[in-house]
Amino acid sequence: MAQIETPLQLSSVVSSWRWDTATVLVTALLGLGYAVCFAKARRRGEHLPVTRAIIFGAAGLGVWLYSGIGMVGVYSGTLFWVRALQVLLLLYVVPFALAAGAPFTVLRAALGPAGRKRLDAMLSGGVARLLTHPATASMLILLLPWALFLSPWYEAVLRHGGVDAVTRIIVVAIGFLYFYSRLQIDPVPKHFTQGLSLLITIAESLADGILGIVLWLGPLIATGYYGSLGRAWGPDARLDQTIGAGILWLLGDFLGLIYSLVVMRAFAEDEKRRASEMDAELDAVEEARAKRKTVARTGAQVVEADEEPVSTGLWWENDPQLRHRFRR
Repeated sequence: MAQIETPLQLSSVVSSWRWDTATVLVTALLGLGYAVCFAKARRRGEHLPVTRAIIFGAAGLGVWLYSGIGMVGVYSGTLFWVRALQVLLLLYVVPFALAAGAPFTVLRAALGPAGRKRLDAMLSGGVARLLTHPATASMLILLLPWALFLSPWYEAVLRHGGVDAVTRIIVVAIGFLYFYSRLQIDPVPKHFTQGLSLLITIAESLADGILGIVLWLGPLIATGYYGSLGRAWGPDARLDQTIGAGILWLLGDFLGLIYSLVVMRAFAEDEKRRASEMDAELDAVEEARAKRKTVARTGAQVVEADEEPVSTGLWWENDPQLRHRFRR
């Protein structure tokens, strides 16, 4: 990473730009592929909400692109807190928006019968089941920030552009895997209750807080790299890392709160749907029971009509109550 001589200011949000080949290429390919599939599916008459395409493109690919070529990308190699912000955007905001865009649903709607069959087989296969299991996706998204910031991996990201580019793609991929399996807007190998997602989200918020405390009170990381920059502006190394720890902690909890609200809403809708299904089953049982009673009463009336007493015979055989008792 080259040293940035221009101090970071509020105007840098719109004035600082750089070229990032990996980010531009990946977001362009994903955006083009999504747009082609979306347009093809709409021409086939498939009902795909435009809002999902906007979320996928603007909130997903747009934020991803800005994190690479905008201010966040420009200063991510100079200030620790900017790198922490970039990681949060790529691990939570971008993947959430991409998953909310339902890319597999759009892809499936654009494919023919054979293509849909192959896609369904892939999404329901053993590998997909393993990767989308709550334990797998949650463990990956929980451990990634710890492994990145508290290992030599972090300094390698700062010093080598190739490692940086690959790492950012990995961060987005792990985040997408998590939100894809938790939101369950797209076809998934197995549906899990939203209550489980809510519990996992709470655990992740605690893990983000612990990491923030470790970075806040712990030793400085990547001191060799940051010391070699000779930066003469902005916060010192300790304050820089403290701000970054606060971003990972507080902003991470804020994003987790937003996602928790989404999960709680999905949980309420899931419970409402379950209650409706249960009510429908109970209504069906009651209706079937009522029909059986009606049939039974109708049959009894038919039997009684067929067994009307004749004028001959003993008197008790012609009585409607005594007749059944003596014929048992």
